[in-house]
Amino acid sequence: MRKDRKTTPIAELIEKEYGKPGTPKRDSFDHGFEEFKLGVMIQQARKKKGLTQKELADKIGTNKAYISRVENDIKDVRVSTLRKIVENGLGGELELAIKF
Repeated sequence: MRKDRKTTPIAELIEKEYGKPGTPKRDSFDHGFEEFKLGVMIQQARKKKGLTQKELADKIGTNKAYISRVENDIKDVRVSTLRKIVENGLGGELELAIKF
């Protein structure tokens, strides 16, 4: 029989490992997570549209390797490139927000 285990909320685990929001280590973690999340969003949208990486690349005039890099390691991608992927390649609309 399995013993009841106490589960720890993800926010608590993140704070234990990376510190409180506003600290350099935590800010670096949060920034990296946002980059990862954006790549996953692009990948999910591409799959929802039924496109391969090559098909998406062809639609925006680039190559499959670049789409793979954007989906898996989105560091330093230009907003104009994101717009091209989302609007021209996926038929969507790119929305940006600034929060305080």
